[in-house]
Amino acid sequence: MNTLFENQAPRPLADRLRPKTMSEVVGQDHLLADDGPLGRMLKAGRLTSLILWGPPGTGKTTIAQLLAAHTDMEFAPLSAVFSGVADLRKVFDHAKKRREIGRGTLLFIDEIHRFNRAQQDGFLPYVEDGTVILVGATTENPSFEINAALLSRTQVMVLQRLGETALLALLERAEADMGRSLPLNDEARQSLCAMADGDGRYLLNMAEEVFNLPSEAELDTAGLAAAVQKRVPLYDKSQDGHYNLISALHKSLRGSDTDAALYWFARMLEGGEDPNYIARRLVRFASEDIGLADPNALPQAIAAWEAYERLGSPEGELALVQCVIYLGTAPKSNAAYKAEKNARKTARETGSLMPPMHILNAPTKMMKDLGYGDGYAYDHNEADGFSGQGYFPDEMTRARFYQPVDRGFEREIGKRLAYWDKLRGSKAAK
Repeated sequence: MNTLFENQAPRPLADRLRPKTMSEVVGQDHLLADDGPLGRMLKAGRLTSLILWGPPGTGKTTIAQLLAAHTDMEFAPLSAVFSGVADLRKVFDHAKKRREIGRGTLLFIDEIHRFNRAQQDGFLPYVEDGTVILVGATTENPSFEINAALLSRTQVMVLQRLGETALLALLERAEADMGRSLPLNDEARQSLCAMADGDGRYLLNMAEEVFNLPSEAELDTAGLAAAVQKRVPLYDKSQDGHYNLISALHKSLRGSDTDAALYWFARMLEGGEDPNYIARRLVRFASEDIGLADPNALPQAIAAWEAYERLGSPEGELALVQCVIYLGTAPKSNAAYKAEKNARKTARETGSLMPPMHILNAPTKMMKDLGYGDGYAYDHNEADGFSGQGYFPDEMTRARFYQPVDRGFEREIGKRLAYWDKLRGSKAAK
């Protein structure tokens, strides 16, 4: 219960505008609409344990509070950053007592991914027997951060970053609360939304800064940038954002969309990614997705990495940009990648088959007597430089692992393989 003094204390704009009903929540209609998963739950008057996964400022805490109010449950909030086992025990004890008088408890755990595995396991019996309805909030991928046992007892709801329409709606609410318009022209208004990067709370905090400026002269984009601090792009080098963006870069290169690849490359650098990590992935891409369709791709990637190591940031980053452009525009082939997979699979299946005796060296007399190297044909002694001998194990039929594509330099390699196949066939026929 708030005291008289608490009610008189100033409250941030974002807190004053916190939605009081589900209909006021913006940007999450895919969950809250009548045909959405949460909308259906509320319509049916039932609620299961949930994990709310989404970026900051998208309404996770607000939705949890409103779920408790809508279902007439006690809202028991905890932060995994500041809470421990003792705090959880208190919540569970109080929840048991409420249950005895017919009242349920919604236990909200903010940043639930910060609890370790043992702590997460501690929720299980209380979730299973209905002592609490657990609603966890996380900005990290639950697949990696939440116990499988706990995940199996919850539903994961994915909240989306707020789009421009939702952000503009929040600005209109802010203006209604303040009783005046933001001193921004149309372009600056859109820039303010872009700077928020999908975070409604951050948007309202910036709007409050603008409202508090000493002058109410209308600001353009440059004036806005000087007045408020730009949000650092969301990116955690060790978590989900890291893997999402490198995946986006890799797939954009594979799809030969050079401009998109440059965008994701820039996003990673702006987020503070180590350029050496990106360089390593570019080298891998050159082998995995280009291969011999352009034999120069791998040397280009290695040269770019070496250039960056010699120059450092920011000068060396241009070498990586050059590499991204080269790889994005190069012909693509995963034939070498598939050849490795196929050869490894066959090697596992065939076990420890010996090479044929004629291609084994015989450094000792005993090995010569056993037939090592007997019958080996030295290819350079043949008129066409090709003996046509077999090199697979005697117990194994000949296999074809490498299938070049009809693109780039691999078109030429395909011709070479066809030549050797034809020559091999003619030698075998004799």
